[in-house]
Amino acid sequence: MQLLTVVVLMCAAESSAIADCDDHPGPGIDWTGCTKSKLLLAGEDLENANLQRANLSETDLREADLSGANMTETDLSRARLAKATLKGANFTKAMLIRADLQGADLSSAQLAKAELPRANLSNAILVGSNLEKAELGRAVLVHANLTGAVLKRAYLARTDLRQAQLSKADLSDAELYLADLRGTDLSQALGLVQAQLEDTCGDKTTKLPADLAPPPSWPCASAGEND
Repeated sequence: MQLLTVVVLMCAAESSAIADCDDHPGPGIDWTGCTKSKLLLAGEDLENANLQRANLSETDLREADLSGANMTETDLSRARLAKATLKGANFTKAMLIRADLQGADLSSAQLAKAELPRANLSNAILVGSNLEKAELGRAVLVHANLTGAVLKRAYLARTDLRQAQLSKADLSDAELYLADLRGTDLSQALGLVQAQLEDTCGDKTTKLPADLAPPPSWPCASAGEND
């Protein structure tokens, strides 16, 4: 009898935890696995929302508050997140293909293994964020603040990093093929080695660590091509 009671209580708890896709947006909302694409959610308060594995592709989330939200494996392809507050949000393995994140605050966000090809992160704040193994091919990070960010083994081929802030950013084993580093200050970047620079694009305004030198290919033309 006691075992039956425990089973019933466990089933009840599990049932109460099931996401309700019809719930109105608000702090702590649980839309796990829900389809919420192409919605107008600009300015909404979704702090600490559970949005893992949800489909939010092409949704308008400009200036929304998603601080601490769980967006693990969430589809945010072509979503509009300009100037959104995303502090401490979890984007592990999320799909952010061509997402607009201009000016978004991603401080301390988890973006490990996130897919961000051709995403626009111009002027975004990524201080202390984790981008280990993230896919950032052809992404735009002009003027982005990546101070203290983890970019270990990140894919940054053809990424536009002009004038980005990378003080204490960990670039160990990051792929920088044809990355645009013009005007970028890498003087305090961590884990950067000469071999990573050989196929990048930089010029006299690029600042390097004291033990590294501009490759013979510099200066070179822009390699962004983020059309």
